[in-house]
Amino acid sequence: MRILHLLYESRGDYFGTGGVATRAYEIYSRLQERHEITLLCKRYPGAVDRYINGLRHIFLGSESRSLTVTFLSYAARASRFVRRYGEKYDVIVEEFSPAIPTFLHSYTGRPLVLQVQGHTGLHYFRKYNPLYALVLYLLERLRPPLYTNFIFINEVSMKRYLWKRKRKGRIAIIPNAIPPEMLVVEPLERDYILYLGRIDVYPKGLDLLLDAFSLIRREHPLLRLLIAGDGRGMQRFKRMLSGLTEDVRGSIELLGWVEGPEKTELLRGAILCVFPSRHEIQPISVLEAMALQKPVVVSPIRELQFVLEAGSGEAFEGFSGPSLAEAIMSLLKDPLKRRQMGQRGRQYCHAFTWQRIAEQYEAFLYEVAGMA
Repeated sequence: MRILHLLYESRGDYFGTGGVATRAYEIYSRLQERHEITLLCKRYPGAVDRYINGLRHIFLGSESRSLTVTFLSYAARASRFVRRYGEKYDVIVEEFSPAIPTFLHSYTGRPLVLQVQGHTGLHYFRKYNPLYALVLYLLERLRPPLYTNFIFINEVSMKRYLWKRKRKGRIAIIPNAIPPEMLVVEPLERDYILYLGRIDVYPKGLDLLLDAFSLIRREHPLLRLLIAGDGRGMQRFKRMLSGLTEDVRGSIELLGWVEGPEKTELLRGAILCVFPSRHEIQPISVLEAMALQKPVVVSPIRELQFVLEAGSGEAFEGFSGPSLAEAIMSLLKDPLKRRQMGQRGRQYCHAFTWQRIAEQYEAFLYEVAGMA
């Protein structure tokens, strides 16, 4: 197949990357020998069209340090590219973002799939000014039902979007996954708890995590908090760190982006992992923590209920620092419970390896393209 994928974030992106890019690279690295794959990515300062790890990257839009300008220019250029060259491809996959209004639902040249990996809803009004938040909120609600073919990460997100009418197209639920080699790594416990993910304070609940860790340090003065990841919220997060007491601040380490063996080793040594997100879909880092037999503490949102159903972690209540601290400390005091949760988490993850997910993804694209 000739696959065109509108992937708005890519490796090396000035604005940071997250699960959207990670998922694409994991899947396509396993499919590239059998298919011709082109990624349309938003341009950032220094981006040059080239092959990265065997995948063709075309960068579109303005070289701007304004994310809004970058998104809008990318939307316009990507839409134009599809309408001009789309018929050269067997299937087109668009990553959905309300901030990138391509309006490709009206494009009928080749089979088109909308892949939905996030949902923000009313949280937009806590993140942005009211007018901009309203635009994003309406686009998030109104655009997806206009498409025909979908890939969702889980059933919860599918129900959040397909509220308007019954679908006539094809729909697949294809979850995220983990590298299979993580399932054979022997876990251990060092002196830290770990957050692994994008640095975006409000969505990821990092303000709650700092509040909680300040409380935890009173009972566990030798415990460290490691923060692994990057993102456009880093400067705000560093300002928040500067407001903490010296002893708390000195026990928090910012590691930046980690991947490969470094990430595996980091997860391997954590006592537990914390994901206090206010909104999510299915974070890859949660699955990776579970695969490495780490108990996880998550927020009580529906998208993270799979952690509780698998018996591999606990949810804190109320979206407050004290409630998060209580959930973490209950696990710090119970090594047997941590070990049992870790074992159940690994067992759960055996069904979620990237090779298996890539095969499901490939089969769905064949079906949509009429090549099954």
